[in-house]
Amino acid sequence: MKADTQLKQDVQDELAFDAALDASHIRVEVANGVVSLWGRVPALAQTHIAERAAQRVSGARSVVVRLQVELPATNPPSDEALADMARAILHWTAGVPQRAVEVQVVNGHLFLRGAVEWEWQRELAIHSLVRLRGVTGITSRVEASRRMDPRKISERIRKSLQRHAEDEVSHIHVEMSDGVVTLKGTVDSEAERAVARGAAWTQPGVSAVIDELVLA
Repeated sequence: MKADTQLKQDVQDELAFDAALDASHIRVEVANGVVSLWGRVPALAQTHIAERAAQRVSGARSVVVRLQVELPATNPPSDEALADMARAILHWTAGVPQRAVEVQVVNGHLFLRGAVEWEWQRELAIHSLVRLRGVTGITSRVEASRRMDPRKISERIRKSLQRHAEDEVSHIHVEMSDGVVTLKGTVDSEAERAVARGAAWTQPGVSAVIDELVLA
């Protein structure tokens, strides 16, 4: 298992390497393989870019994001303008039911309300707005009337793994609870670890992936 000090350095290097990210004000802390990101970024989308960058680093069991969005002081969009843009994006996002999600904006923070059929539609509404310029945060109170059975999601992940690494799938155990997928077992390479994590992230309803895989 990678030492926390080495993992911290690797995460810092990965954050600095990502050209889409301004990591100059991000602080990394690591405890028992759990990576925490602290500090500030100039856009909400960069919190997700930083999270994905940290998740790519081998040895990171999970990533906790504590980043604050600090927008540039020049010409921030008004709350009314943000609300109009958010509604337009939701309207043109395939998969989000028309008029199912209402938007309210307070000081750049988007509050989403409404009801959809599936959990993945709720998550899609959030992700479609993440890159909207001027947004400082998103809180979703959208309700999903139907949720995918965790057992079915686990089976989808295993089938995805079989398509990429059939020989290794028997050594990987998938658990899911409240949208959090935990991967346990052994893999033969970092490439196989990446396949397993990627397969988990692509499933609808997955909000976090905890990697407890061990390199054989």
